[in-house]
Amino acid sequence: MAKSSPTHPTAFSAKDRQQFIIKSFTDNYSGLIALDQNAWRGKFRKMAQTPLAFYRGSAALFYADVSNDKDPFLNEKTSRVWIQGDLHAENFGTYMNGKGILIFDVNDFDESYVAPFNWDVKRFCASLALIGYQKALSDVEIREVVAHGARSYARQVARFANGEDKSFALTLEKTKGALLQVLYKARMLTRVGLLDAETDIKEGDRNFKNNKNISPVDDTTRKKVEAALEEYYNTIPNKKRRSKITYQIKDIALRRGLGIGSAGLKIYSILLEGETQALENDIILSMKVAQPSASEKYAKDKEAKAYFVNEGHRTAVSQRALQANADPFLGYTTLDGISMFVTEISPYTADLNWDDINDMDDIMEVVENLGKCVAKIHCCSDDDSDQTLINYSIEEAINAVLDGKEAEYVQYMTNFSEKYAQRVRDDHRLFVDAFRNHLIAGV
Repeated sequence: MAKSSPTHPTAFSAKDRQQFIIKSFTDNYSGLIALDQNAWRGKFRKMAQTPLAFYRGSAALFYADVSNDKDPFLNEKTSRVWIQGDLHAENFGTYMNGKGILIFDVNDFDESYVAPFNWDVKRFCASLALIGYQKALSDVEIREVVAHGARSYARQVARFANGEDKSFALTLEKTKGALLQVLYKARMLTRVGLLDAETDIKEGDRNFKNNKNISPVDDTTRKKVEAALEEYYNTIPNKKRRSKITYQIKDIALRRGLGIGSAGLKIYSILLEGETQALENDIILSMKVAQPSASEKYAKDKEAKAYFVNEGHRTAVSQRALQANADPFLGYTTLDGISMFVTEISPYTADLNWDDINDMDDIMEVVENLGKCVAKIHCCSDDDSDQTLINYSIEEAINAVLDGKEAEYVQYMTNFSEKYAQRVRDDHRLFVDAFRNHLIAGV
């Protein structure tokens, strides 16, 4: 068989491609599958539902493919950029930034790493093509949607590189349409609402509920988590640290992994006192096992690999490099020698839902803003980002390869996304066939 890029539809026979898909899962996740086969069986059933769900759960396969692309927009600098690492079009939503402003932006930085900037843009644009197909848009309309997203990204990078729009953020005042509705939904949420859903009040104080999703920990585990938290506190930047009362531990519980990306992972929920002893401002932290980024082994960046102390450190450093005004509770630690990262469970989280975005004008408006958000994470860091791995201006580096080539770039991204979305649809059928016929070991 001739050597060619796995992203090309004719690179493999269907049988060979199916084996490639199976190998991607077994090579990257066999250890996790062995730890919790039921959780992974559930994950695979979710992935079997649609090509987009499959795409969301197969980032390692995506990177195995795109790492073989001959990308004309990559050079020494643009191949070493902070990327979100799983930038599909459903990984956007709201958060309350460190200054108390409600923002719509990219979310979920578990897979962040240093890699080619176009790996993010390609994953984003291909997901737009999948969403378009799922909504039964025509091929012409799908190409228009993808082109609009790529163009919006390139133009926003240019604005940043030219010193314009540095304070860009999609806030209540600067957003309209579907994204404004997401922000409205988030604004209606409350800390008390989250606390009431997760905890009960007994004897004048809150403690976690005990149900199918969350359960108490024994005394030995509690002591280990408390020790891990002591280590974690030292990883919070000085300017983000709160008063001592905020970090007083009230309760600790074990949570089952939720979502396609968390199958089988051990997650601890920690209930903190918050700024005062009032019950309405308690804070919930999540302490989660930090897994290697799906892009890491394909990026093959020796300097980056040596830079990070562990995967929790990678996640925290990367998020601060990618997100302006990052979570003030973001940090990392170790538990039983295992790397963990820590974040606040925000009460103000509402995710973008594509189900009701069907009018072409509405789709284009959303996509334009999402393209700007992708540019923002590549170009704007948190004030407390102290990373020294990338010592040049990312926005200038990316703009240098795009300047004067916007049309070529948009065409390149549109062609890639059209072909790769077809590949994902074909892969989805092969995956479902392999899963149904028990060809994936362990599930």
